[in-house]
Formats: sequence, C-alpha cells, structure tokens
Amino acid sequence: MKILMVLTSHDRLGDTGRKTGFWLEEFAAPYYVFKDAGAELVLASPAGGQPPLDPKSSDPDAQTEATRRFDADAEAQARLAATVPLAQVDAAEHDAVFYPGGHGPLWDLAEDRRSISLIETLLAAGKPVAAVCHAPGVLRHAKAADGRPLVAGRHVTGFSDTEERAVQLEKVVPFLVEDELKRLGGHYTRGPDWAVHVASDGLLITGQNPASSEAAARALLAALEN
Repeated sequence: MKILMVLTSHDRLGDTGRKTGFWLEEFAAPYYVFKDAGAELVLASPAGGQPPLDPKSSDPDAQTEATRRFDADAEAQARLAATVPLAQVDAAEHDAVFYPGGHGPLWDLAEDRRSISLIETLLAAGKPVAAVCHAPGVLRHAKAADGRPLVAGRHVTGFSDTEERAVQLEKVVPFLVEDELKRLGGHYTRGPDWAVHVASDGLLITGQNPASSEAAARALLAALEN
C-alpha cells in the first residue's frame, strides 16, 4: 500500500503580508494513521523540498497528540523537509493520494496542472483521492471522464463559509471552498463549525476542517481495503 501525500508550496496569505502554508494537524494526523497502518508514504509538493508551515498551526491551542508526536519525530521532520517535486511523481506508482489543507493549496495546488492530472488519473484508475479542510479546493478544475466537473453530483465537504468568516479570511482567499464546491454542482454537506465531518462518495473522500483530518485518513484506508 503506497500512499502519496501532496502538500502546498505557497506561503503568502494573499496581499496581507502574512504567511500561510499547510496546517500541521492536517498533515500529522493522516501521516501517522497511514504510517501506523503499514503504508509506504511518499511526500510531494509543487516545488519540492520543505513545504511552508502555516505559523498559526503551531499555536499552542492548535496542538494535538499527532502534532506533538511529529514534533518529537526527527525522521518524519526529515522526510517532510525533502518532499519530492510534483513533476517527478508518477500516478501509476501510487495506490491513493491525500491532500492536507491549510490556506496555501487554494493558491497553488488548486491551479496546478500536474496535481489536477494526478487526481483525474488516480480516480479513473479506481484509486481513492482524499482532501481535508481547504484542500478540497484542489478539485475545482478536475474533470470526470465525461468532461463535467469532478465534484458534480458527488457528496463533498470542505472548510465552510462560516468557518472562513470565523478566521476572518473570507475576503482574503481566492475563493471560498464551500461556495466553489456548490458552484461546481457538488452536493456539499457539513457539520457544526470545527466538528468532525467527512463526506465519502465512492473513491472521493473529503473532510471539513482540521478536526476531520484523522477521520478522513481512516476513510481513505477503508476505501483502499474495499
């Protein structure tokens, strides 16, 4: 079982002058779910090397058992610092892909042709694709075999409009994940703000927010087992 994890390389929060990137919990929790299940993991990003960490995901109130485990795991830190450039990734070599969120993916991965092709290729080959929080935004340009938006008619979730307003970035992000999934014809579902919520539609798995990262990873494992 070989799982690819694709992280953002984007580190600027629009024109605010603030930093962004990936959200630590959304990487760490799935990483250990997969690792503890015996999966072979490959970490990739558009630029390769160390992906930028959203500094707010290092705040004390954002820490979890998984992030604390990562902070004490020199091997995992070294692997994260050496992500493979996305251009070198062969979709055929992987059994599934997982996209951690953070605001960064809304700028780079959502528009990255290599990422879009990877998603389309894996799903067409009967392999699961999962994304959590802001990362479902990477699906916005992906197409199904019939040319329709990939999410059209599918049950999906992602960071909600009310959650985006709560962090006061609704006017900063290039698009709102909830609104975009709905615009594309997805059947958007959600739970309460900050609560665990995962939408599984066949091989497509999406999680609403950071709290949903472990559950989304476990749903991906379940899809692989089936």
